[in-house]
Amino acid sequence: MRLVSTFLLLTLSWSALAQEVAWPGGVARIDLGPAEGTAPAAYYEDKQVLVANVDGRWQAVVGVHLDAALGSAAIRLADGSTLGFDVVEHAYREQHLEVAPGYVSLSEENLARVGRERSVIDAALNNWQDTELDGVSLKKPVDGPHSSSFGSRRFFNGEPRSPHSGMDIAANAGVPILAPRAGIVTATGDYYFNGNTVIVDHGQGLVTMYCHLSEIGVETGQIVAIDDRLGLVGATGRVTGAHLH
Repeated sequence: MRLVSTFLLLTLSWSALAQEVAWPGGVARIDLGPAEGTAPAAYYEDKQVLVANVDGRWQAVVGVHLDAALGSAAIRLADGSTLGFDVVEHAYREQHLEVAPGYVSLSEENLARVGRERSVIDAALNNWQDTELDGVSLKKPVDGPHSSSFGSRRFFNGEPRSPHSGMDIAANAGVPILAPRAGIVTATGDYYFNGNTVIVDHGQGLVTMYCHLSEIGVETGQIVAIDDRLGLVGATGRVTGAHLH
């Protein structure tokens, strides 16, 4: 699993990460030993995971899927050895929201559109870019209070839908959204549920996604530095008001 939603939730400092324990939708940080030579490759559920040099030690950062089973889990190293961590229970709250009916009961045309867009979004979120990282800290992309909405069990117009896969930051429409660290823009577009969206790849599966923008300020393939403007806060797609997801 890539780390897009989880890192937005954690806001974003290395010290906020759990060590060798996580919950569904959370993060496990696993020590791999002194940072000597080339970074070791590590895999979780057959997908390579981020390994960063943090304070002179290699540490694997594992994003755990919201649907992950509770209990023992493990990462696998290139030499075949494994290192374990625990997936523990975590209670997510419920959210009940009212939106336009077309965002709950989709027409065949919109269902087809969502399917096409899903393949583009998934490709950007699951891209792997080999990059040396010295941590996973992210600046806040906009100023404003952020909710604990990640993982919330969501009900739209009374009907259950997928859990919330990001963190919402309250901000007025038109507020600039700034890149939280350097990266490359791997997708932009106006998507049915997400509205105007920007996805930035920071390397090794650390990906950030920004949804519901009123204006997109970058192009696919563009290299961005920290604090570069990605776009403006808006209320496009399936929303109840202006905010940054």
